[in-house]
Amino acid sequence: MKNLHVKLLALALFLFASGLIFYKNTTLGLPLFPSDDIEVWSVEARLAFSANKGPIKAQLTLPTLPPGYVIFDENYVSGRYGLAFETVNNNRVAEWAVRRAKGEQVLYYHLQLGRDANKAFSENEIAKPEKTKIKVEVPNVPEYSEDIATAITAILGEVREKSADVKTFTRELLNRFNEKVPDANIQLLLSNIDTSKERVELIRAVLAGARIPSRTVNVLLLREGARHSKLTPWLQVHNEDEWLSFNPDNSKSKLPANAVIWQTGEQALFNVDGARNSTLDFSISRHTQEPIRLAEQRARKMDSRAMEFSLFSLPIQTQNVYRILLMVPLGALLIVVLRNIIGIKTFGTFMPILIALAFRETDLVWGITLFTLIVALGLAIRFYLEYLQLLLVPRLSAVLIIVIILMTMVTVLSHKLGFDHGLSVALFPMVILAMTIERMSLIWEEHGPSEALQQGLGSLAVATLGFLVMSSDTMNHMIFVFPEILLIILAVTLLLGRYTGYRLTELWRFRATLNKDSH
Repeated sequence: MKNLHVKLLALALFLFASGLIFYKNTTLGLPLFPSDDIEVWSVEARLAFSANKGPIKAQLTLPTLPPGYVIFDENYVSGRYGLAFETVNNNRVAEWAVRRAKGEQVLYYHLQLGRDANKAFSENEIAKPEKTKIKVEVPNVPEYSEDIATAITAILGEVREKSADVKTFTRELLNRFNEKVPDANIQLLLSNIDTSKERVELIRAVLAGARIPSRTVNVLLLREGARHSKLTPWLQVHNEDEWLSFNPDNSKSKLPANAVIWQTGEQALFNVDGARNSTLDFSISRHTQEPIRLAEQRARKMDSRAMEFSLFSLPIQTQNVYRILLMVPLGALLIVVLRNIIGIKTFGTFMPILIALAFRETDLVWGITLFTLIVALGLAIRFYLEYLQLLLVPRLSAVLIIVIILMTMVTVLSHKLGFDHGLSVALFPMVILAMTIERMSLIWEEHGPSEALQQGLGSLAVATLGFLVMSSDTMNHMIFVFPEILLIILAVTLLLGRYTGYRLTELWRFRATLNKDSH
């Protein structure tokens, strides 16, 4: 019954910790492993206009969920303007308003976005098309003028003969519009077209003649150092399953990797009432940022309080302390495995962990050398104290004093000899050294030098393995960013606490008996 209780408790701890880790990794974007800084694009939209000395109301369409990208942060510079938001045709719209304004006015929208880690693609790959589950209404055939209707009918007939589906139909149609010398029908349609937006609307009108749903999307191309950039209108058609993107200027399908869909639909990108000479342009820059900082920004944007109660909310000095302390449970789990499963003998439970922590500051080779030197000298003096027949407490105090004297002597001597690593001997826990010397001497007297050396070397071996594990940058990152891992370590420790089987060293010790039983 108790065994079942322990298993259920361990399972509950594991599931709870795994759920928190999954949420922080997938939702907030905290990296599970140490990673390089993330590429972040900063976009500044500048809406400028001249006020007419009266009330002003300015609207700007904002990006919602750009495919392949994640919005990390956004802010607004609007001075004394009031700011509100609304949704129009599935687009977010920012609306600035002020009672009185005169002269030149400028409003800013700042956006930080980066590649979606769950939908990442390289610079040379093509972004996946935006999918939708919404049923798209098939357009009615427009009422063309007589000459336009004749030209469109002829174009659609020729395109239909050289296509098999919506995608190939649209591509073939765009190829005809992009020919160096278009045929007479295309020239007729393009005769009154001046802008890219009008060109896309014309192509959409032709597609409507074939009953193909289409829409215009305004795309921002991310280029380092770009200034005074404009949105580029693209064409999207629906094939009863998803929206397919096309560049109307070269017939290429799907969006390039550096393209961000800013707006979808036919509504105006921006509009300013009570002003004149309104213009909108974009400035773009690229920089890198730590994934942790981006996760904090995303948590604030999502109104999640997970990061407010994380270790990153602590002062930097306190964070550095916990970066070390949080590695201790990992060392404790290592000792449980090495002692209860493998059967390595050590002096106590915590001594190897503390020695391993000291190795983090002294380096491994120098740490082992200094530890062995101090223990050997201390053990020799401890045997001398045995002849004095001191009581327990005075003897332990004497050993502690001797350890401090030895540490001081080693430090001074190494400094004079030019070995700077010897200065780090002061980082060793002196009480643990004193207890190690005392316990080793007792085992030496009661069980002989062989047993004492086994436990001493076992403690040193465990401390060395503990240092290698606890000095891992990957483990340090994972436990500090996801301290819930400590619950998983606790669950594993609880399960190992019920293990009563043979240790590996016992299997080796009794190998002769086991071989007889097998025969």
